[in-house]
Amino acid sequence: MFGLQITNIITTSVCLQTIYLFLRTRNTVNSYLFSICVKDKIMNRFKNSIGAKGFLAGALLSATAFFFIRATTADPYFEISKNLDIYTNLFKELNSFYVDPIEPGKLVKTGVDAMLQELDPYTNFITEADIEEYEFMTTGKYGGIGANMQRKGDDIFVADVYENSPAHIAGLHPGDLVEAIDGQLLKGKSVDDLGSLLKGSPGTQLKMKVKDAYTQISSEKLITRGEIEISSVPYAGLVGPQNNIAYVRLTQFTQQCGNMVKDAYDSLKKVQPSLKGLVLDLRNNPGGLLDEAVNICNIFVDKGQPVVSTKYKIPEMDKEYKTTLPAWNKDLPLTVLVNKSSASASEIVAGTIQDLDRGVIIGERSYGKGLVQVTRPLGFKSHLKLTVARYYTPSGRCIQALDYTHRNADGSVGLIADSLKKTFKTRGGRNVLSGGGVSPDVTVTDEPMSMVAVTLYSKNYVFDYATEYASKHPTIADPTKFALTESEFEQFAKWLENKDFSYKTETELQLDSLKKIALKEKYFDNAKAEFDALKNKLAHDKKQDLLKHKEQVRHVLESEIASRYYYTRGRMAQGMQYDKELEKAVALINSPAEYTNLLKPRK
Repeated sequence: MFGLQITNIITTSVCLQTIYLFLRTRNTVNSYLFSICVKDKIMNRFKNSIGAKGFLAGALLSATAFFFIRATTADPYFEISKNLDIYTNLFKELNSFYVDPIEPGKLVKTGVDAMLQELDPYTNFITEADIEEYEFMTTGKYGGIGANMQRKGDDIFVADVYENSPAHIAGLHPGDLVEAIDGQLLKGKSVDDLGSLLKGSPGTQLKMKVKDAYTQISSEKLITRGEIEISSVPYAGLVGPQNNIAYVRLTQFTQQCGNMVKDAYDSLKKVQPSLKGLVLDLRNNPGGLLDEAVNICNIFVDKGQPVVSTKYKIPEMDKEYKTTLPAWNKDLPLTVLVNKSSASASEIVAGTIQDLDRGVIIGERSYGKGLVQVTRPLGFKSHLKLTVARYYTPSGRCIQALDYTHRNADGSVGLIADSLKKTFKTRGGRNVLSGGGVSPDVTVTDEPMSMVAVTLYSKNYVFDYATEYASKHPTIADPTKFALTESEFEQFAKWLENKDFSYKTETELQLDSLKKIALKEKYFDNAKAEFDALKNKLAHDKKQDLLKHKEQVRHVLESEIASRYYYTRGRMAQGMQYDKELEKAVALINSPAEYTNLLKPRK
């Protein structure tokens, strides 16, 4: 039966080969549209003739390859049909003569992934198994209980619980040991294994046996799954000495996030009608929907203003996006916080605000993703997310940092060369550069996390102590004011005394690397004494490191403790006490002359 399916794959390939004769006589747009039309018709007919299994095995990759096989001659359509023929013959030979049985679906997935690796990292094959995760990224919604899990040793523990979620209502809290789900013991399971057990359609139920982290009593809980929506605006509040500056944190550009941000500012304005300024926090925001980036800009920029333009391979598809509504507020001083993990739609917003001189960008240079993706269905609930265009901010610059078009000899990708970066002008005449992300108007860099803080967090000592602290303290202060006393931090340090949190500093790691090179090049024996002496001088004392980085470790611990009482919003609110970028944003809004001066061209 499968041999017949392979024969049909070849027949379809022959049919596809005839397409190029027509395509050669048409202009680019008509050829593209015709190829899509013919491909869809042939693939639907092909699918009906061979059934789902054969279609998945051959037609899926053929349809994908139809668009992405690289042309090496002046006639790309001939190259397409030729390579499709080679591929189907190869698949036939493998199926007929390979010594072991092959798995068509797995083989096709491997082929697709390898093919897409030649492009940029944002062009991906989304299988049926992955589609739920993709939809969550665009909507912020999924069916489940609203809790994250983590593994420690062979055991699974509750790591985070979303406020007002089914897990929260059922009484779960971080630190609980999850012993079984629907009678299935979890000891030795990975976190990935839990996905199918925890997620499901809203309204369905599961039984979870847990040992309470506070009482150490095991009980079985019946939890009804719900539609879990992770808000793109996890925190909004008033900041500054007079609490008259509105701060909103946006974590991703999902559907309706523009309305969420506007509603958050509305709520803050009701509390404080005399707002002095606005802060929009886009740090660590990876982006999302382009339309929502336009909607966010429209909050601060009046109707009819340019936001972003997209340029495709086919010029007729190019598009310019402008604001369509009156601004929520176009006059209040605005600061936008970004860092090196602010990407894509975040950079559209930051770049637009900068190009229109509407506000001041604070923080670090952004990631530099100036590419646009769309998603096309491939059948059987699988999709192709592919890069189709570059986007340009109002000044005309593209902020793409990595040049995927020109790879190095080893396949790696380099940054856009400085010599290729161009200077553009903001509306007020300030110079801005293309390539390399959005450079802030005011640079503020966070202190790197110390190895002792990273180790205490990664080894779950911060997590475990926060659970123990919460079990002994029914309440704590508001997260914007909560702080550990000196005595409480000393108790934490004493608790760590019998814990293994050994680690190597960056200097020690570099010395180890140098030693390996010296051994390889046979220089080590002559320099062994010097290596040993340097190693002894560089040796660190864990207790001294804890004291040296006391403030940083304390902040990490306070944030984790605050999350036990106030969830995600508590973690964020507590961390704002030590936020240098936010501190600078508040200071700038409270210094009108400095703020205005930053928006003027430099002489």
